Amino acid sequence: MEKAINLALIGHGGRGRSLLRSVLLPLCEEENLRVTAVCDIYEDRANAAADKVVEMGFPRPEVFTDYNETIKHPGLDAVIVPSAWESHIEIAIAAMRQGLHAAIEVGGAYSVEDCWALVKAHEETGRHCMLLENCCYGRKELAVLNMYRKGMLGKIVHCEGGYHHDLRGEITNGMENRHYRLRNYINRNCENYPTHELGPIAKLLDINNGNRLVSLSSFSSASYGLHEFVQEKKGTDSPLADVDFKQGDVFTTVIKCQQGQTIVLTLDTSLPCNYSRGFTVRGTKGAFYEDGGYFYLDNVHNEFRDHPENLWGNATPILEENAHDIWKNYKARGGHGGMDWLVCRAFIEAVKLGVRPPIDTYDTATYMSVTALSEQSVAMGGVPVAIPDFTRSKWYRRNDIVDTFFNIDKLEPFADLYQY
Repeated sequence: MEKAINLALIGHGGRGRSLLRSVLLPLCEEENLRVTAVCDIYEDRANAAADKVVEMGFPRPEVFTDYNETIKHPGLDAVIVPSAWESHIEIAIAAMRQGLHAAIEVGGAYSVEDCWALVKAHEETGRHCMLLENCCYGRKELAVLNMYRKGMLGKIVHCEGGYHHDLRGEITNGMENRHYRLRNYINRNCENYPTHELGPIAKLLDINNGNRLVSLSSFSSASYGLHEFVQEKKGTDSPLADVDFKQGDVFTTVIKCQQGQTIVLTLDTSLPCNYSRGFTVRGTKGAFYEDGGYFYLDNVHNEFRDHPENLWGNATPILEENAHDIWKNYKARGGHGGMDWLVCRAFIEAVKLGVRPPIDTYDTATYMSVTALSEQSVAMGGVPVAIPDFTRSKWYRRNDIVDTFFNIDKLEPFADLYQY
C-alpha cells in the first residue's frame, strides 16, 4: 500500500483558509494524504484550522503556534506555508533542514542572501522548496505555452505581465485583519508581488532551463492612492490618515534575459483598477494579449492590423483548441479557477515520487529575488542590477528535469546551444 503523505499547514490567514478548505482537505479524500499538524502565530487561527479539519471528517491535527515546534511533529513529510511574506523562506529553510519538503506561498524575498540560503539548504539536505505559483498552471497561460512549443508564435521576443488588483481595502484594513500587506506598503517600495506575472513567463522563456534572468531595472510612480483612500473611507482621525506610504502606486520592472528577451512587470494595487495579470506575449509569428482577450497571428489576422478592436475576444476558441494536456486530462477544481488545485497537486506528486518539483528551489529563489533587487534598483534611480545565477551555471544544461504529469519544463531545452 502506498505510504500516506503527512502534511503540516503553517499559516491560517486568508490564504491558508482557502487552501485548506478548497484544496488540501478535498485532496485528502482522493489522495493518500493527511493534514496532521496546523500552525499559526495567532492561537485562534491555529485552532480554527484544526476545527476545519475535523469538520471535514478527518482526525484533529496537532495545533501549534511556533513553526519550530511544528516541523518536529513526528511523521511529517512536507509543509505547506501560506504565512506572512516575511516568514516564507525562513520557515522553508527550517523545514528542509528538518528533512521535510516545503511548498511556500507567493511573495517576494527580503534579501538576496535569503535566496542563496534557500538554495544552500536544498543542496545540503536534498529537500526541495516549491513556490506555489498557481498562475503557472492557469488555463490560458498553459495554452499559450503549448502554442509556443507547437511553433505557432515563433520565437518569443518580449513578454509583459502585471498584478493589477485594487487592494486598497485589504491593505488599509491590515490592522483590523492582522494582514501583513499593510506594514509592507508603509515601509517598502518594491515589486513586492512579482511571481504571478513572472512565473508563467519564466516557464515560457525556459528560465533556469536553457535561459536565465540577467538584470533588472525598476521604476516607481508617486504614492497617492492609499493616502486618498484612507482619507475618504476611514476619515482624518484614522491612525493611517497621516501615514507616508512608501510603496509607489504603479511599480514597473524591466528584466533582460540571457537569450535576449525582455520582460516588463507591473505592480498596480493601490489605485482603482479592474483585475488583470496583463499577460502579453510577443513572438515573431504572433502575439497574445490578455487585456482584450485576443491573438494576432501573422498571415491570419493581418487585415486587422489597424483595427485590433475587431479581434477582441477571439482568444477563447483558440485557447480551447490548444489546451494543455494538464487541462485536457485532469479535472481541476478549487480556488482561482482550478489553478490552486493543480499547483498543490504538482507538489504532492513530487513529494510522493521523490523528484524535483516543477517549480523547484532554483526557480523559487530566482523569482523571489526580483523583489529584493527591485528595491535596490528603484532606490538608486532605476539603475540596472544584476540578477544572480542561483543555479551556478546549471541553467543551460539541466539534466534533472523529470517527465511527470505536472512537469511544465522542456525536457531538452535549447539543445542546439551546446552541440559541440
